[in-house]
Amino acid sequence: MQMAPLMNSNTSSTLVLYPSSQIEEPKKENMISLFDSNMLQKQVNMPKEFIWPSTDLDTTQEELKEPLIDLSIMKGGDEKAIASAAELVRKACMDHGFFQVINHGVEQDLINDAYCETDSIFKQPISRKLSAKRVAGGISGYSGAHADRYSSKLPWKETFSFVYNHQNSLNSQIVNYFKSVLGEDFQNTGLVYEKYCAAMSELSLVVMELLAISLGIDRLHYRRFFQDGDSIMRCNYYPPCKSSGLTFGTGPHSDPTSLTILHQDQVGGLQVFANKKWLSVRPRSEALVINIGDTFMALSNGRYKSCLHRALVNKYIVRKSLVFFVCPRKDKVVKPLESLLSKNEARKYPDFTWASLFEFTQKHYRADVATLQSFFQWHSSSNLL
Repeated sequence: MQMAPLMNSNTSSTLVLYPSSQIEEPKKENMISLFDSNMLQKQVNMPKEFIWPSTDLDTTQEELKEPLIDLSIMKGGDEKAIASAAELVRKACMDHGFFQVINHGVEQDLINDAYCETDSIFKQPISRKLSAKRVAGGISGYSGAHADRYSSKLPWKETFSFVYNHQNSLNSQIVNYFKSVLGEDFQNTGLVYEKYCAAMSELSLVVMELLAISLGIDRLHYRRFFQDGDSIMRCNYYPPCKSSGLTFGTGPHSDPTSLTILHQDQVGGLQVFANKKWLSVRPRSEALVINIGDTFMALSNGRYKSCLHRALVNKYIVRKSLVFFVCPRKDKVVKPLESLLSKNEARKYPDFTWASLFEFTQKHYRADVATLQSFFQWHSSSNLL
């Protein structure tokens, strides 16, 4: 099948895009109207909607060799140590976009509390979870296997997501949201996640500063760019699956957002496609996993990679993770700094806003390795209509 090229009007470079058949088609009816893992586990065979192609299901025991960065150096002011850490981050981000951070300033008790509240959400009766169901095209609320959106290759998981506005950190935005969709008895849940998101927001700006240093630009540039963003918090709950070898908790994809800050429990299951093979990311209770998303890849003009990754499910025990997706304000234009571009270096991506990419991924496309390329094709076509 022939690929459709798109010329950026600002440069002489050509973007090779994936075919338009990648654009999400209307969801077909399936037999999975809700995700009840206990009921599904009682079936003799795994429902076909959850079965992934055998070519996707290769496994690995080998681990990714991502750097472990001690973030306490950012407060200590040791410029030599900061430069050394920035170099490790630069090499990792140019290769696969993943690293882990320790001494990050997020209290372990807060992380533990966030996991406890995850249990309080997902152990609710299905009827109550569905009362907080995510609306079509939206991001906030409950989702069971994304069965409301897709009809094949469903992920074996439940999620609960909500938006965190960085500028409104002093109000009760998350508490009010939880009370409105789950009831007054979830006020404490909202309080915990409000504290957790505030900690993630503060941490994200420290990481953004380190990324700027690693790219050799104004160290405060990304702090300023992201400080008024609308980020996304997601709780992932992966029930045990007796046919774990046939499905995924989260299928292979790259994150369309800018930066992902993840804490995974000790069950493990996160894997990254690097050096032409799948590699596992070791769980570390004291560490947070950082990875570059598509939007930051565009901000760096492709220097830093938004890498394909996935999550496995366990045959016997629940796996959980806490994910904070860092996003800019929706109307901000995403483009690399002129000072980042070397002499005669062509722009790899046209300008876009996070709002337009967000709309694309929520309404028109299932995130995968080709999200950004396909988005530009869709965006160009939409502007021509």
